[in-house]
Amino acid sequence: MKKMPKISEILAKAVAGERLSVAEGVALLNSSDLLALGAAADAVRQRMHPENRVTFIIDRNINYTNVCSCRCRFCAFWREPDAPDAYIIARQELYQKIDETIAAGGTELLIQGGLHPELGLDYYLELLKDIKRRYNIHIHSFSPPEIWHIAKKEGLSLRQVLQQLQAAGLDSLPGGGAEILDNRVRKAISPHKITWEEWMEVMTTAHSLGMKTTATMMFGHIETPTERILHMVRVREVQDKTGGFTAFIPWSFQPKNTRLGGETASGVEYLKTLAVARLMLDNVKNLQASWVTQGAKLAQVALRFGANDFGSTMLEENVVRAAGVTYRVKLEEILRCIRDAGFRPAQRTTDYRIIREM
Repeated sequence: MKKMPKISEILAKAVAGERLSVAEGVALLNSSDLLALGAAADAVRQRMHPENRVTFIIDRNINYTNVCSCRCRFCAFWREPDAPDAYIIARQELYQKIDETIAAGGTELLIQGGLHPELGLDYYLELLKDIKRRYNIHIHSFSPPEIWHIAKKEGLSLRQVLQQLQAAGLDSLPGGGAEILDNRVRKAISPHKITWEEWMEVMTTAHSLGMKTTATMMFGHIETPTERILHMVRVREVQDKTGGFTAFIPWSFQPKNTRLGGETASGVEYLKTLAVARLMLDNVKNLQASWVTQGAKLAQVALRFGANDFGSTMLEENVVRAAGVTYRVKLEEILRCIRDAGFRPAQRTTDYRIIREM
């Protein structure tokens, strides 16, 4: 049996740009040497982003409905159709939110919702067309479970659905609904949600149409270290084939108000997972810090643990807030955090083009 290299040897291999195996990733995740992991991840970040810049985007996360047939155990946001607080967003409310986003310098809309049993493809097409008729803004919307749900409801292929959405104004897809890309975990925490293979099929289909997407990971619930690393490797393998993922965004499970319950991952576990993601994902250029679940201070530390992007100003966020986490970070605080960590802040577009340094 081949002996596992020392942690220092694995880190040196990653810093040199060599690809790590699943076993090596698990060894790093199980390591207690947080500072060594952080230093290696920071070195890889510097190699991939030598310009000493940390980016962010101004956008808004608009949830068009909270009605969802998936009923995930980790989610506190979903409602039954007959719940007193169930909703589908009205157009005028939507337009008001977009007006506020543009007034704040926003360039992107992240529109997501539950898997509403009554909403068909026509609803989404009209929604996109109505927005594009009124606004010049990038629509980064509808996660893979939503796309799969629409295709199944309409009896259409993923490609047919994505082509129609793209023609109506959909520009790119967010990586929501990934959770952990392992079916043992998915069956336990979200038994009605698509499999990891189906999630990936939506993404590869979108990539084949020229659409860029992000990839996410919600960790720190019931997954094992190996399953966490397999998630990263599965993203890496598809990235080798398509090159369609612009960024990887890991965040920790927030248990409050959920049926899954449990404890959230510690700040140390978050930083360790972020650093290992930077070392494993040698072909995904951008890694986002998650102030939404970690707060501004830990997100600032994350900039020395492999992250090169502070994510979004997120003028609105409802799903994590429903789980009892209410961090709010203003643009001025984001800029200060980036500068105090020794970087130049820069506003970016969805596809990571720089709009302006600040």
